Amino acid sequence: MFGFPLSSEFNKRIPKQKFYENIDISPAMRRVFSEQIKLIYWRNKLAPTTLNLAAGDAVVEIEVFEVKLNVPQLDEAVLRQIDKEIPYHILFVLTFEGKAQAWIGYKEAASGGNAFKVNRYYHTEWVPENELHFTLGGLNMDAVYESLVRQIAGDLLQASAGESLKESVGRDEERRRLEKQIAALENAMRKEKQLNRKMELNAELKRLKKELAEINAS
Repeated sequence: MFGFPLSSEFNKRIPKQKFYENIDISPAMRRVFSEQIKLIYWRNKLAPTTLNLAAGDAVVEIEVFEVKLNVPQLDEAVLRQIDKEIPYHILFVLTFEGKAQAWIGYKEAASGGNAFKVNRYYHTEWVPENELHFTLGGLNMDAVYESLVRQIAGDLLQASAGESLKESVGRDEERRRLEKQIAALENAMRKEKQLNRKMELNAELKRLKKELAEINAS
């Protein structure tokens, strides 16, 4: 399924209540699970034993969860909740009325323990279910995970020569930070009445746009 080897197939249904029944979450989050999610299936287990690959330093295994939806979108907070409860990396495939969309978080081990933190999620566009396929790149689980993240993120994480996944994600975060600052400055300039202040804002805007252009060119 989704282009993964038969040896990795698991195909076990997971009751959605498993992700919140024994923890303290808000009533709003419980409603999201109930209203937006129809079913959750553990479709694949990507691991050294199922892929005949070497173990990774950071990635032990990758679970592939299909999340069948009642509605054409899912609150990202649900993915974060599931990611918090599973001590492995997860590839989510959302499905709705014959369409599929892949989501994956850039997941790192949190300092001081076995917990993970997800800095941000990347996702594909919605496509027909039978057109969503992945390739397994690399000789160990770290490389497989990096390959999947880059496939799903697309142009957002195009690697420069020798750039690690962490460095690519950091560059993308810096790009987003600059884009947000530029949008705020442009909005401030439209509202500013004083010419001197407008000139100051414009100078800062030019500096940020130059930084953004350098990041996009790297």
